[in-house]
Amino acid sequence: MFIVENIKEIREVIKKEKKDGKTIGFVPTMGYLHEGHLSLIRKAKAENDFVVVSVFVNPTQFGVGEDYETYPREIEKDSELAKSAGADRVFHPAVEEMYPATYQTDVEVKKITQKLCGSSRPGHFKGVTTVVCKLFHIVNPDRAYFGQKDAQQVTVIQQMVRDLHMDLEVIPCPIVRETDGLALSSRNTYLNEEERKAGLILSKSLFLAEDLIKNGERDAMKIKNLIRENITKEPLANIDYIEVVNANNLAQLHELQDEVLIAIAVKIGKTRLIDNIRIKVL
Repeated sequence: MFIVENIKEIREVIKKEKKDGKTIGFVPTMGYLHEGHLSLIRKAKAENDFVVVSVFVNPTQFGVGEDYETYPREIEKDSELAKSAGADRVFHPAVEEMYPATYQTDVEVKKITQKLCGSSRPGHFKGVTTVVCKLFHIVNPDRAYFGQKDAQQVTVIQQMVRDLHMDLEVIPCPIVRETDGLALSSRNTYLNEEERKAGLILSKSLFLAEDLIKNGERDAMKIKNLIRENITKEPLANIDYIEVVNANNLAQLHELQDEVLIAIAVKIGKTRLIDNIRIKVL
């Protein structure tokens, strides 16, 4: 079966592939796949012999009042898309399979989870690291692929892998955007036509900041103020955060240097969107 729902079964499949000397690429997702996900799958297939894609809407990373119940789910369509992009198996476990009644253990990365999205979504990253740790142990990949749109998530997972001496490589992959600049996200489906247009304010503001930096600006506060002023021009936008940090450790920056991450979170109507850019400052 292409879709595997049982932990024991997916382990048996992977054990056989590894016995045959094959490398395992892994793309963890919450489903409702789009071109961003497919780009990860294609890269995984190009760099590995056998690719597993997980589709699991993880309840422990959703807070009270968030969209766990309404998060879009289309497993049949997802499996077809994953297969077309090069996946060899889709791992689609039930919640009870991943979190049985006897479950008592969480995995938590500290410090770097307390800022950016972590400050406005308490407990979110503990849910992320717990489920990703479990998936890594189940799938036992050589390489795992994550989209850079969730930049903080990538940094947190890299930290977890280092701290727990996990024997795999985390591969960050570039943000995939619509032709008008909107970063692809499963949550974009929540946006109506007016909100979809308003959502462009995120990427437009980041690109303005990028131009400012290319023209020599190094003051982080000036860059944040430029972004804030531009976003507030959009009536449907409500800013959660605007941060200018070191791209590797998420440390707050006052003056731009080395590799910089500019990350923003903005609510458009009821939908929370995130976006970011990474810039190497010479």
